[in-house]
Amino acid sequence: MTAQRGRDMLVKIGDGGSPESFTTVAGLRTRTFSLNAREVDTTHAESGGWRELLAGAGVRQASVAGAGVFLNDAAALALRAAFFAGAVRSFRLSVPGLGTMTGPFLIANLDYAGDHDGEATFSIALASAGALSFEVEP
Repeated sequence: MTAQRGRDMLVKIGDGGSPESFTTVAGLRTRTFSLNAREVDTTHAESGGWRELLAGAGVRQASVAGAGVFLNDAAALALRAAFFAGAVRSFRLSVPGLGTMTGPFLIANLDYAGDHDGEATFSIALASAGALSFEVEP
């Protein structure tokens, strides 16, 4: 993957419709996407001193963190409503040069902050709540 602009990484929230329409979540200035898999250790006495792992047996998860400013009331309202409802919503995550991941996420953290002489900011953390689909960029 060649160098890409960080501002092209996007987090979008779905509207729950059919077909689902996605809207960019606010003006994120920083964002991090993490993919993780727990390993299942099957090491035993005859492993020759090397750890052995069972392929495909662990739990996979994705997490997203971001911080920025709200650009419109609709994005702020959608995130706040999903958080207070404890709702799992569909999100789409775009990573330039890699592709797009879509699937269910729970808003695990939603913070608001602001300095007296600056703009109000927010930060968000999303935790995957099911299987994600992945589409490679053409």
